[in-house]
Amino acid sequence: MWDAETIFALSSGHGRCGVAVVRVSGPASSTALRSMAGLTCAMPPPRRALLRTITDPHSREVLDRGLILWFPGPHSFTGEDSAEFHIHGGPAVISAVLQALGSLAGVRPAEAGEFTRRAFHAGKLDLTEVEGLGDLIHAETEAQRRQALRQMSGDLGRLYQDWSYRLKRCLAHIEAFIDFSEDELIEDSVISQVDGWMCALQGEVESHLKDERRGERLRSGVQVVIAGATNAGKSSLLNTLCQRPAAIVSPVAGTTRDVLETALDIGGFPVLLSDTAGLRDSPDPVEREGVRRARERVEQADLTLVVMDSTLLLPDLQQAPALLQGYIRSVLPPQDDPHTVKCVLVLNKVDLIPEQQRGQLERELAGTPSLPPWCLVSCTSTSSAGLQGLLVMLQASLKALCGDPLSAGPPSLTQTRHRAHLQQCVAALVQYRLFRDRDLALAAEGVRLALSSLGRITGRVGAEEILDIIFRDFCIGK
Repeated sequence: MWDAETIFALSSGHGRCGVAVVRVSGPASSTALRSMAGLTCAMPPPRRALLRTITDPHSREVLDRGLILWFPGPHSFTGEDSAEFHIHGGPAVISAVLQALGSLAGVRPAEAGEFTRRAFHAGKLDLTEVEGLGDLIHAETEAQRRQALRQMSGDLGRLYQDWSYRLKRCLAHIEAFIDFSEDELIEDSVISQVDGWMCALQGEVESHLKDERRGERLRSGVQVVIAGATNAGKSSLLNTLCQRPAAIVSPVAGTTRDVLETALDIGGFPVLLSDTAGLRDSPDPVEREGVRRARERVEQADLTLVVMDSTLLLPDLQQAPALLQGYIRSVLPPQDDPHTVKCVLVLNKVDLIPEQQRGQLERELAGTPSLPPWCLVSCTSTSSAGLQGLLVMLQASLKALCGDPLSAGPPSLTQTRHRAHLQQCVAALVQYRLFRDRDLALAAEGVRLALSSLGRITGRVGAEEILDIIFRDFCIGK
């Protein structure tokens, strides 16, 4: 049982630091605090830091001097009696305090995630908030932090709990109609009302699922692939964006044979940037495999940077738009539409084009609305010409792919698990419609399945709540 054992762990980061936090949770927390902080009378005021000498409970050796805090249950993170020791962050100090706690009867080291699991069992967090807490801890970019914080604050859980409540109400009305309609205690219009509620709810769930996986993409990182012909400057672009020599750059065509990946933070959005082999026909089996992998990665990409050597457009700039459209089609999979945010056209080596011709090229491209977003860049010039414009385009595309975590409206789906359960929920709502006129009991089972699917997301579902609604809404047995 959760209330049978007291657990402890280092809750701050490992390694040398100014302050380390050791957390204790469980029924023996007060005993641990008393024995190690020399408390002989009443416990300290809740949630108020006190400076105390921390000693070994058996030898009374002084281990450190630091702050202690007391969190009596249920007003704590885990819902149990909890205590914290804020000590100096040296490895020897931390080790001594942990060993001293482990020597106390009924106190043991916590398992991974056990504090959060106890908080869930105590009803302090639902599963969506638990997942949001985990995402917040692992967030590496600003957008990830915002999304995780919104989920941890309960926005997603409240949305699903609202749907669950509405489903429980629908189920309560259906079951009341089945059980009491023959006694004329329930009117026939009740089921018609339920039909409207179910239709509206199904529409909301389906709309929530049509998010193009923005939240999941933001959580795991946007797959951005650099693709194009050999010697277009793809590896140079990777190095420029990374601001380090991540890829080998050579004038020899076909230098890149395999996919090279690097993680970036672009405008607060997490990006997994991939450099790929140049796309061309080759008799070399190793290069052919590299080309195959490049095309496979483009098919999986959330966003493709189609890179072209802009000097190849010089002979006839008026034909540049048509040449570029053909080039894009040769790089992207056949089903992809280059007019969407999935593609950004990068015309590299612009430093090799005379200024007058560069202006003409820009005018020709500006007058071609059928092209995807495009940018003229130079990866070798000292000013990295056009890079700022490319970054602006990338940020706009990433925002379109991931959405704004702080925007108004319902929060985004963040977990594949949520999506699977919501799809099951929709299938169960469809079952209600299929059986509504044939067998109301089977239709009610569809509502139960939908409710169960939502309950698996938050970790909460109970039959007693349905009974409560039946008696409250219809006053049966009054």
